[in-house]
Amino acid sequence: MTHVVTEACIQCKYTDCVDVCPVDCFKEGPNFLTIDPDECIDCAVCIPECPVNAIYAEEDLPKDQLHMTEINADLARSPNYTTITKHKDPLPTAEDYKDRTDKLPLLER
Repeated sequence: MTHVVTEACIQCKYTDCVDVCPVDCFKEGPNFLTIDPDECIDCAVCIPECPVNAIYAEEDLPKDQLHMTEINADLARSPNYTTITKHKDPLPTAEDYKDRTDKLPLLER
C-alpha cells in the first residue's frame, strides 16, 4: 500500500509533509504535490502534517478521491514533477483554495 495526495492539495501545495518524510517520496509539480508509490514506505508520518487533510492511506481514500491513486502514480513518473525534500512556502493561492472542493480541473500536469 501507499499514501495518496488528494484534490485538496491542488492550488495549495503546503509542504509540511515533505519535511517529515523519511524516504523523500514527494514529487512537486506546478500546483500539486504527489507521492511516488514506488518510494512510499507507508509510514504515515505525513498524514497529520498536512494542514488541509489532503493525504490518505490508499485503503482509507474517500470514495470521491479514488481516482487520485492513479493520478499520483502517473504524475510521480512525469518529468514535470521532481523530488522535493525541503519545506517551501505554499502557493499564494493556498488560503483562497484550501477549503474548495472539486479542484481536479485546476490540476497542472
